[in-house]
Amino acid sequence: MLLAEQALNGLQYGMMLFLMAAGLTLVFGVMGLINLAHGSLYMLGAFACAWVAAATGSFALGLAASLAAAAAAGVLVEVAVIRRLYARDHLEQVLATFALILVFSEGTRWVFGSFPLYLTLPAALSGAVTLPGGLQYPLFRLAIIGVGAAVAVGLWLLIARTRLGIRIRAGEADREMVAALGVDIARLYTLVFALGAALAGLAGALVGTIQSVQVGMGEPVLILAFVVIVIGGIGSIKGALVAALLVGLTDALGKALLPALFARFMEVSAANGIGAALGSMLIYILMAGVLIWRPQGLYGARG
Repeated sequence: MLLAEQALNGLQYGMMLFLMAAGLTLVFGVMGLINLAHGSLYMLGAFACAWVAAATGSFALGLAASLAAAAAAGVLVEVAVIRRLYARDHLEQVLATFALILVFSEGTRWVFGSFPLYLTLPAALSGAVTLPGGLQYPLFRLAIIGVGAAVAVGLWLLIARTRLGIRIRAGEADREMVAALGVDIARLYTLVFALGAALAGLAGALVGTIQSVQVGMGEPVLILAFVVIVIGGIGSIKGALVAALLVGLTDALGKALLPALFARFMEVSAANGIGAALGSMLIYILMAGVLIWRPQGLYGARG
């Protein structure tokens, strides 16, 4: 029962990471841009959802607001700042987008205040359901898994089956040729950035129901999102999904099972400390192993 519960926790965590990493890998793969401000868009989506849901009493309107606010902020940032960085080296991209983190953090604190906000689940998604085997599991966490799966299918259909997806894949392969063929590459980049921002905002809104919504909540998740896209392969949506699930399951199962494993041959207090520390390291050990085995990532193209 413990193993099944932790596996579901890992699956839910992995789907949340996928929502965050999918937009980041699109931007990174298509535009060649290192965007450290992606976590700030995640934070903005969480704040927009919490504020609108509290003002209207509708969680659905809060979700819509998170998508709209993050996408609008993404368009504004891309047009005003990011568009000037495409021809610059990665160091300048890192410095400029790190500055955006500070701007978003202080702007969010100025608008919403320094105190955390809290989201209340709607009655339809609260409580727990009984799964086969008698396991009681929160309904909303299952909903997050479902949303992540739906987004994965939607992104696959977008990239593989639509004209926009063809242009995105072509822009990733050879942006100069795509521009020469008459595609407005600036508009394409704005659409991709807005899509990535909206996915980050959705992830922030969903996670805001599990933890408090506060300034700075996006930076720890951003690090894990970069781990996901490195493991999965830059620019690969399939790789981001597989890597996110691997990271989520590794983190949840490692933190839950390693202390019990070490407790078999050492004191409980020492086992808990060592197990928790090693459990936190497992995802980075996983990343190192993948990079040694496949430097381009699980589904990344060779350079």
